[in-house]
Amino acid sequence: MLAAKFLTPRRLLWASVVVAIITITLKTLAWYITDSVGLLSDAMESFVNLASAIFALMMVTIAQRPADEDHPYGHHKAEYFSSGFEGILIIAAAMGIIWAGAHRLFDPQPLQALGWGLVLSVLSSVLNGLLAWVMFRAAKEHRSIALEADARHLVTDVWTSVGVVVGLGAVALTGWLWLDAVVAIGVALNILKEGVRLMWRSSQGLMDEALEPEVLAQIQQVLNDFAHHTIRFDHLTTRRSGQRRFVDMHMHMPASWSLGRAAAVRTSVEQALMSAVPGLRASIQLLPSDVEAHFDDAKDLI
Repeated sequence: MLAAKFLTPRRLLWASVVVAIITITLKTLAWYITDSVGLLSDAMESFVNLASAIFALMMVTIAQRPADEDHPYGHHKAEYFSSGFEGILIIAAAMGIIWAGAHRLFDPQPLQALGWGLVLSVLSSVLNGLLAWVMFRAAKEHRSIALEADARHLVTDVWTSVGVVVGLGAVALTGWLWLDAVVAIGVALNILKEGVRLMWRSSQGLMDEALEPEVLAQIQQVLNDFAHHTIRFDHLTTRRSGQRRFVDMHMHMPASWSLGRAAAVRTSVEQALMSAVPGLRASIQLLPSDVEAHFDDAKDLI
């Protein structure tokens, strides 16, 4: 718990910015001394890491702003823009790598100082891997899609470096210079898939996707605890908005109950739901047992 409070999304994204600068330096140096298009592709992705981390930091800062008159539900969806932007950058980097790899495929060049190049690439991969591991854990604690997106991008960077190292090792063993370009193109196709996946997740968040099945199960368990022949729940809808979660429903109770009694039960249910599910905002509409609400019914528009 203490680690979660210290490792906030903002602090980890600042760390991501610093690590991106360090890895850019290491990978660019590795490319410079080897003239490997594979290492060039690795360095290009680190530039994307830097831009993504900076943009994610901006969006997380906006998402933490309190609700106001213009945004009564808060600014939490700003994180989805970060995830979508990161996906776009990943796709752009992948296309650039494919272009560079295709050019080198038809014009192979001898590689220099492979040993030092591989050492620098491995070192940068270790830094990215450690940071991604910490960010994944913090993203789960804080329910931050921006943090998760940055962590996933770091993981693709690690796999990029692994592919490049393996490819360059194969070049050194076989002398087949074209393998350098093939590895670069293969790595680009892999990160292209990750970029598309991030954009899809971002779009689903912006379209008010329902809560995860395990969270829905928690909500249902709380409602079961309040189950009684005089009380029933229906029209339950949920949605996600960045770190926040929302649930709306109808609660039917006997018409003979006083408003105070009905409101007290509703308050108990809302508090139980919000205690069971961190970051949840519960809204319950009270209805008499013999009254039904029909959504999308033409009569509701009268």
